[in-house]
Amino acid sequence: MVEVGQKAPSFALKDEQGNVVDSKSFTGKKILLAFFPFAFSPVCTDEMKCFHSDLEKFRDKGIAILGISVDSHWSNAAFRRSIGSSIPLFSDFSKETAGKFGILRPEGFSERAYFLIDEKGIIRFKHVMETPKQKLDDDALLLEVGAL
Repeated sequence: MVEVGQKAPSFALKDEQGNVVDSKSFTGKKILLAFFPFAFSPVCTDEMKCFHSDLEKFRDKGIAILGISVDSHWSNAAFRRSIGSSIPLFSDFSKETAGKFGILRPEGFSERAYFLIDEKGIIRFKHVMETPKQKLDDDALLLEVGAL
């Protein structure tokens, strides 16, 4: 598993339109990678709705949120529309990115995990939930990432 202080692994993921977006396009930006197990599952739905509600608080700290799941880009597009969120969702259908970050579960989906990557591509914060049924409270997450 990657650790705080390490360079984040490179990644290439499909956005909701099926376009490949790679990690180089985020150079010079702070990003929060929010890995979630499955679109449309109850906890993931609640989590993404909370992120959407608090989006301005993250933006005020200069942080862009990227939701990432192993679902197809079509599923992620439908999921985002269904919850009315403006947070971009990316497909790790190959599971390669979850594997690089060390959070791919044996069942074939990612742990619920958060990685804050700074402008230079260094991991500054990470939190991996003990079970997929838990999510980190947005206020606690904002306190952690806001202190960086």
